Amino acid sequence: MEPDVSPISLQETFCFSCHPAVPCFNECCRDLNQFLTPYDILRLKNHLGLSSGQFLEQYTSQHVGPDSGLPIITLKPLDRKDLICPFVTPKGCSVYDNRPSSCRTYPLMRGVSRSRESGLMVEQFMVLKEPHCSGFDKGKARTVQQWIDEQAIAVYNEFNDRLLQIISFKNTQKPGTLDIKSRHMFFAALYDLDNFRSQIIKNAIVADLPIDSSLVDKALEDDLALLEVGMSWIKHALFGIR
Repeated sequence: MEPDVSPISLQETFCFSCHPAVPCFNECCRDLNQFLTPYDILRLKNHLGLSSGQFLEQYTSQHVGPDSGLPIITLKPLDRKDLICPFVTPKGCSVYDNRPSSCRTYPLMRGVSRSRESGLMVEQFMVLKEPHCSGFDKGKARTVQQWIDEQAIAVYNEFNDRLLQIISFKNTQKPGTLDIKSRHMFFAALYDLDNFRSQIIKNAIVADLPIDSSLVDKALEDDLALLEVGMSWIKHALFGIR
């Protein structure tokens, strides 16, 4: 049976609940093809007390996107047969407070496009009802906006939208697969943040970047500021956007 996908607006309500008493508990944490965004990785590696390099090596695989030509990071499943999430336990998610954006958003899906008229990002939401999911049977009613607020999704969406903007620049200015050097730069600045920080310190690679020097100073200690610097640097270094 195919999943049911229905459009829904920010102020429309849906009923959903997920907890250990739901018969399908943890079923959505298997048969995974879990993509991770830069902000997902930032939160997860800090939750686990790992460097970005340690997290990427232990928990992820890297691919080149067939459409974007950019590095794509996916979560390594616990086993190759059932494709179980490495963070799921009988009691639920072991990284729940810092779980990825797609997990927070579920059972909703969010699509983003840029308006040709205004140039602004436009959101679209859909409700995904999968055959195995019993969470809709006795759920609490809330609007999409309430779900976003409850699940603390806004900051994830903010940084994911910044990533989409970079992908849009890339597709416009450098269609096709990036060369190896450019892919390594993209990977380091957005995903391997601790390595990128060391490059800032050792090689002053962001010295000519037209951003507030106080943000660069903050990035030496703060990962969120570091990701902001990394995104600005990639736009400048690869696409000439200041």
